[in-house]
Amino acid sequence: MKTIYLIHNPGAGDEAHSKDTLLKLIEAAGYVCRYSSTDDRDWQNIPAQTDFIVIAGGDGTVKEVVTLLLKKEHPVKRLPVAILPCGTANNIAGSLNIKGELIDIIRSWSNPETTAIDVGEIFDLEEKPDFFIESFGYGLFPYLMMEMKKQGKNDIPDKDQKMKAALQLMHNISHSYKPHYCELVIDGEDHSGEYLMAEVMNIRFIGPNLFLSPFGHPGDGTFEVVLIPGSDQPKFAAYIDSKLNDEEVVYTFKTIKAEDVKIKWKGRHVHVDDELITLKENTPVHVRIKNNALVFMK
Repeated sequence: MKTIYLIHNPGAGDEAHSKDTLLKLIEAAGYVCRYSSTDDRDWQNIPAQTDFIVIAGGDGTVKEVVTLLLKKEHPVKRLPVAILPCGTANNIAGSLNIKGELIDIIRSWSNPETTAIDVGEIFDLEEKPDFFIESFGYGLFPYLMMEMKKQGKNDIPDKDQKMKAALQLMHNISHSYKPHYCELVIDGEDHSGEYLMAEVMNIRFIGPNLFLSPFGHPGDGTFEVVLIPGSDQPKFAAYIDSKLNDEEVVYTFKTIKAEDVKIKWKGRHVHVDDELITLKENTPVHVRIKNNALVFMK
């Protein structure tokens, strides 16, 4: 009988994602389950004899646990990680095609597939986060994060309403946001120009489930650098409209495969996953892929 270490964010999801419900579902599937809440100080103490880790929460919780694992020594670092998506966007789970009812996800663990996951290493941020698992970028998205906080929309309790509010706000600001000059070198080749958005993506989705990297995978050994110039503003606005209308329309934007990115944006705000950071104007940043850093179940 396999032993699971369940790390649970009790603030994510609803009653269907409560401690009692999760434990009943996991134990009914035949696992020994050791539970820890992210509210507890000792959740970082991964027990010996753990077969795999389960994270019940959203993208922020996954990032928090992954941050811990990357600091651990082998073999703890190589423990497989499973996700029970309970957050608002669940972009990491979506990029791994982890979806559906919790009971079906739990049942899939009996015959699991695993995949190695890359992370992005960040240099020159001066004691700021030094890696990302989702994306790193400038322009429209960090501006959206600023406006969501400023307008109090992060406090919307219903996750569907919060996603809708984020999409509506993104639609509004995409019309007024001006392109910024970006000095950009990708694998030694110059791609500098003026962009509404420059995103170094390790997964397929960003923010309110924006499907900007349809051909990417977090374990393919490369980033997808997604660039949206000012001339693509109508196209981007049309894509956001389709999201607001619950349409499954895939739009593609200029995308470049990359392993090594040097970027300098004419502005001060950047995001690292879901964290907004303020830099000095025109701070040069170096981003590099770190292959096979973690193991996830899918």
